Amino acid sequence: MRDEVSVGLADELDVAPLGVGAWAWGTTRLWGYGKDYGRQDVGEAFRASMAAGVTFVDTAEIYGSGASERIIGELLREGGFENTPVIATKFAPLPQRLSPRSLIKAVDASLERLGIPTIDLYQIHFPNPLLKIESLMDALAETVKEGKVRNVGVSNYNVSQMRRAHERLASHGIQLVSNQVHYSLLNRAPETNGVLDACSELGVTLIAYSPIAQGLLTGKYRPGVKPSGLVRRAGRAFGEQNLRKIEPVVEILREIGAARGKEPAQVALNWLITHKGAFPIPGAKNEHQARQNAGAIGWSLTDVEAEKLDLATLGWR
Repeated sequence: MRDEVSVGLADELDVAPLGVGAWAWGTTRLWGYGKDYGRQDVGEAFRASMAAGVTFVDTAEIYGSGASERIIGELLREGGFENTPVIATKFAPLPQRLSPRSLIKAVDASLERLGIPTIDLYQIHFPNPLLKIESLMDALAETVKEGKVRNVGVSNYNVSQMRRAHERLASHGIQLVSNQVHYSLLNRAPETNGVLDACSELGVTLIAYSPIAQGLLTGKYRPGVKPSGLVRRAGRAFGEQNLRKIEPVVEILREIGAARGKEPAQVALNWLITHKGAFPIPGAKNEHQARQNAGAIGWSLTDVEAEKLDLATLGWR
């Protein structure tokens, strides 16, 4: 069993081993912002996370076409937090942005939307074969040296891409802090594609997005229950066949959680933190979800419990 601290990121940024993902904040078409939930809801989620000690907030310039960053900026200006928010955002290397200089402009735009002088963690959202990794890392290093960015990371990078990024940043005397990838009990690819092991070797924190499988591991989605938001409605993962397939996994989460007074999602998140050394960033659309997420920290699954979950989800490796 690993300690309940993500190696690198939690220590570097002085945060709990859990963050909150802000993809749904301001994203209308994909997640239903403004229909199923709104500005007050996400504001309460933000404040509840801060109050619970979950101070790391992950967003991106393309979430809601900048709306997520603007909402966070508004909340930061409102202030009144017991704990200091730690902000991470991302640069999208889209086809129309084939110059690394685009990254410099994007940093400035994110800083303006967020209303902060320095971004705590700035990440490349995904690789683009038309943009050399080395050139992007050089641009990232420039933002660090200018004081606009405190730490740098990548997202959706495979092992080879991550090693190239790590090596180039090291030539500037800068550590690659993180690689944000899809990782949960129902998507265990990082364990077999080498990313998890490479992160451990290089001292890079694996930030796990969709760590409760976009809600599948909460247990609230069952056959016949229509999910909200285009992301869920359009995905086969929420089809009745898949929902029946994952029922045994959810049942194990319920059993383990019942013995500890924990919800299934809290157990799934704790498995990532304490037994895989990952740093999960589940989404939260309201205060209740934020408080539920925070219940994943401050305790540890036993090795026996973790092994039971491992064996039950081998088919998702």
